[in-house]
Order: sequence, then structure tokens, then C-alpha cells
Amino acid sequence: MLAAADALFSRRESPEDVTMADVATVAGVGKGTLFRAFGDRAGLLRALYEARLEPIRQAVEAGPPPLGPATPPHDRVPALLDAVLCFKLDNRRLALALEGGGGSSPYRAEHYERGHGLLRAVLEQIPGLDDSDFTAHALLAAARADLIEHLAGEESIPRESRARSTVSADCYVDSYAGQPGNRP
Repeated sequence: MLAAADALFSRRESPEDVTMADVATVAGVGKGTLFRAFGDRAGLLRALYEARLEPIRQAVEAGPPPLGPATPPHDRVPALLDAVLCFKLDNRRLALALEGGGGSSPYRAEHYERGHGLLRAVLEQIPGLDDSDFTAHALLAAARADLIEHLAGEESIPRESRARSTVSADCYVDSYAGQPGNRP
């Protein structure tokens, strides 16, 4: 069922074009089976997103540098942001559907809270950075699915331009670290 959903989200122009009925048909199951397995469309989206995100999660939790836990914070922050940006570029339609669907805040989603918590924890290791919570939110805002879609889809910004985002993250963090009283 996840493979069917994956194929549909990869081929369709808009995430809204993929229905549970479409997924059930392609998967060769009844809609009831799909709903029992995932609860609703949002549950299916979350399961597919998490399945695609698993290799990155493993690299972050136990992998080597630059994503792994042994990486110095100044190197790890840009690497984490680059991984998020690349993931969202590669999974634009799915990220759009998940972040924009159902009227719920994308900032309350489990994957966002987990990513924010990790980034905040790494930022807390940088001496002199006053507000790691806000800084983590601000840095993650550059990887919102709607912005990625705008830049990569509508304006045809190439994937290679992502290097600018990691340089920006370095500058942002460096400009506030070591300066007491500064809040990003």
C-alpha cells in the first residue's frame, strides 16, 4: 500500500490529486483495508513520509559525520539543514501534502517536532547562542515545503543552489553565537 501511495505521489502534479480511492485501486486493496491500516489520508501521508525519512533518521542518530552525533555542532547544523532541504526537494509533493493538509499546523507534526528538537539540541551546544529554540524554528522555516515548491517548482531553482542555505545557516548561527543579549 505504501508503494502504491509512493508511486502516485511521485507521478501526480498536485498532492491533492491523490485520493485514498486511487491508492486503494493501485495497491489492489479495498478502501476499507487502506483506512484500517492508516486511519485516514493524513495517516497514510505520515507513514509514507516516515518511511522515506528513515535513512536520514538513522544517519542522524548513529551515522558518521556530518550528520551523526559525533559531528561538532558548527558542522552539524548546516549538514542537518542540508539533509532536510534535500529531503524536501526530493519529496516535494509529499511534503506539501503533509504540511499543507487538513488545516493543522505543520509545527505540531511529529516529524517537525522531532527535527526541531534535534536542531535545538545541537544549537544548545554552541557557546553564546542565546535562543536555540527560536533559532531552530527560524532555520527550519527555510525548508518549509511551500517555499521549496515555490523555489524549485515555480522558479526552477536547481538543487545545487541548496549550498547557499548551508552558508546562510553558518552565517546566521555565527552572527549570534558569542554575542550576549542577541536574540535571532
